[in-house]
Amino acid sequence: MRRSGYTLIEVLIVVTIMGISAAILIPSLGDANVLRIQAAVRTLVSDITFAQTDALGYQQRRAIVYNEDENRYSICEVQITGAGGGSPTIVYEPLFHPVGDDGRYTVDLDLNEFDGAELYDVDFGTSDNVLIFDELGTPVDGGASTTASTGGTLYVRGSGSVFRIDIAPYTARITVERVIAAGP
Repeated sequence: MRRSGYTLIEVLIVVTIMGISAAILIPSLGDANVLRIQAAVRTLVSDITFAQTDALGYQQRRAIVYNEDENRYSICEVQITGAGGGSPTIVYEPLFHPVGDDGRYTVDLDLNEFDGAELYDVDFGTSDNVLIFDELGTPVDGGASTTASTGGTLYVRGSGSVFRIDIAPYTARITVERVIAAGP
């Protein structure tokens, strides 16, 4: 009479394979949050490049307006009115985006795909945390300014990772660096 069951060797092989699988999988699960932070950084870099390219393509000023308090930013058309006689009025009108918040090109880092990513210490030399590109794609000091900016820096942190994104003056060359410390 034949008994059905597993031998001790078969059970040991299965337990060993499950142990190896768990040893490989569990550290990868912790990396999911780091991947979200990296995705937020890649999205920021992509959107900066898009704003510069859009300014060149349409020969119109574009701005990225950062809101650290709400952990979001918008890509905007720069509208200048009243520049003739006195101080011009600058309005940042978000571009249209079919899947954006109310059709606006706004990126919220608190959404699920970026959960845990925090935008902070945005500094482009302007008081309102705005990166502005002129018609030639050059970063400038202000909405109506023709003076090239000195560039700028912003940080993204979360899940034990901190990334610094630098934008160079004149060319807007973007460099990303993982920072060891928790910020500046």
